[in-house]
Amino acid sequence: MARWSVLVTGGSGGIGRSISVRFAREGFTVVITYLSGRERALETARLVKQAGGEPIIKHLDVADPRSVEMLAHALEEELGELNVLVNNAGILQLGGIREMGLDEWEQTLRVNLTGPFLVAKALIPLLERSEWASIVNVASIAGETGNVLAGIAYSASKAGLIGLTKRLAIELASLGIRVNAVAPSFVETRMVARFIDTPEKRERVKELHPLRMLIRPEDVAEAVYFLAVPWLSRAITGHILRINAGRLT
Repeated sequence: MARWSVLVTGGSGGIGRSISVRFAREGFTVVITYLSGRERALETARLVKQAGGEPIIKHLDVADPRSVEMLAHALEEELGELNVLVNNAGILQLGGIREMGLDEWEQTLRVNLTGPFLVAKALIPLLERSEWASIVNVASIAGETGNVLAGIAYSASKAGLIGLTKRLAIELASLGIRVNAVAPSFVETRMVARFIDTPEKRERVKELHPLRMLIRPEDVAEAVYFLAVPWLSRAITGHILRINAGRLT
């Protein structure tokens, strides 16, 4: 087993895949969780192994306390400890308050906010045992400004995740566990591609950013790795790192 380990929720594709591969390049054991699409998880595992890491695939519903509990027990037996937790799993919706039903509102908050709470709570004992440990939450520019295309539930959930990050940083500091977050703007993933599905829409989105670009998953992965490891960011906790091509400064 590798010296260090990381768990990436929603690690089977998009941002999660890039994060998993980034840690693999440093020889980490990478626990890749997925809710659906096992084939994509297997492909991520192949890329992790190719990059020099040791992949472990686990099914996980971050919004289901029982599923989270089962994962924690499995990792207790297989790893015994954990260095890094990356709360990346999330869902995106675009509806405003007039269109938003209560079910969709609650589901978005369960996945994007309650999920990271449940996973962090369950895995603190494993993080606590490691020689060093950190949590990195994948938030969003939508949690910092209401002037975004994302919907009301998504924006509220990511704002909550930023608050959770800051509070956990204080609570876990005495255990030596650092907690930070990244807040990207539009990232070129399959999820986002559904909403910018024409060249015209793509150009309009680019124009929102002073650097005239969309964020790549690899950009987010590098930032997550930076915040996660103590040899790069040992004195940083409670920080929200913006990856938004100048859209919010």
